[in-house]
Amino acid sequence: MTVFSNNKDDVDRTEKSRRSSYFDSPALDVSVAFPQATPASVFPPCASDYYHFDDLLTPEEQAIRMKVRKCMEKEVAPIMTEYWEKAKFPFEVVPQLGALRISGGTIKGYGCPGLSITGSAIATAEVARVDASCSTFILVHSSLAMLTIALCGSETQKQKYLPSMAELKSIGCWALTEPDNGSDASALKTTATKVDGGWILEGQKRWIGNATFADILVILARNTVTNQINGFIVKKDAPGLSATKIENKIGLRMVQNGDIVMKKVFVPEEDRLPGMNSFQDTSKVLAVSRVMVAWQPIGISMGIYDMCHRYLKERKQFGAPLAAFQINQQKLVHMLSNVQAMFLVGWRLCKLYESGKMTSGQASLGKSWITLRARETAAIGRELLGGNGILADFLVAKAFCDLEPIYTYEGTYDINTLVTGREITGVASIKPPALSKRSRL
Repeated sequence: MTVFSNNKDDVDRTEKSRRSSYFDSPALDVSVAFPQATPASVFPPCASDYYHFDDLLTPEEQAIRMKVRKCMEKEVAPIMTEYWEKAKFPFEVVPQLGALRISGGTIKGYGCPGLSITGSAIATAEVARVDASCSTFILVHSSLAMLTIALCGSETQKQKYLPSMAELKSIGCWALTEPDNGSDASALKTTATKVDGGWILEGQKRWIGNATFADILVILARNTVTNQINGFIVKKDAPGLSATKIENKIGLRMVQNGDIVMKKVFVPEEDRLPGMNSFQDTSKVLAVSRVMVAWQPIGISMGIYDMCHRYLKERKQFGAPLAAFQINQQKLVHMLSNVQAMFLVGWRLCKLYESGKMTSGQASLGKSWITLRARETAAIGRELLGGNGILADFLVAKAFCDLEPIYTYEGTYDINTLVTGREITGVASIKPPALSKRSRL
């Protein structure tokens, strides 16, 4: 009879003695283990602009696209899989991302680039094409934190914070979502109480990107007197403030989403955002950021297509490249069709915004429909890569997972469709009718 020990050291010794001599050997480099196809660390050339949409862009927008593409392929592609696997953020590439001069997007002045919204969207897509986590890092910093200061801040606040943020020398985050309020964001419970010289913030935020290392935290809280939503700029390490990383995510693993806890955090009056006095003011920011978020899955789908396009030509089975099989060609064309349609919807959203005609329903439809098509594109790409479709080394598995949080944040698919539904029918259906007492009959 075998007697099993409860002593951990004995168990460890027994297990170690049963292992092979090569059990703890490091994994083979993927290029050695699978030499027939090139991993995403050497990023594939762009092959997805089948309808020459580049012709729709201005020379300045084309230049932005190529500058961002070159940087992402050179600086981020070689390291992204390692950081994604470890769920750590690649701080080493922040200077290069800052040098791109895309942070601040459409903001004019204060050291910001003053891009067209199309140019900013194209930059977002090109970052996401290589790595979705980096695009989310920039989006949170630029299209939420910086844009809120630009739209709702005082002139002094803009001059104080925006120049360093535009260079990524100071990093921002934007805190709206709470543990009890996700889709029902306007019902937030974090409070702001007026005191001599400033405000006291109390509450908790969740899922806040960049939270653990942000220098500048834009916090949305409910004014205890007016009951309206106000905005505040909180500095990192403020007394009573803590931000801890949310572990065990399966998507956007490089993004450091955090839980923020505020216990009697004092904010000077000078750091209250004077232009944010209701949730409608928040909606001005979200209108722009929702367009930018719609371009993330466009870029991700471009990268998935590019990877599959190269892979099918390199990988051989039954004596022929995978690209020679009819069913694979059909799937590749399906993916390409999705990318063309997604790009065109995203481009039209930008033009509607630039002309002042874009509605919230149109932005919501764009975001919801594009993310839906991107999920389909990722699923097809995963099929095409077979076993390598579950390895982050070949991009598609990583992108497959990264799309899941994007499908949810900035309004879930369902919520965004209901925003559009409300606009086209004139009937709101997001909130259920008030519960009434059941009749005794």
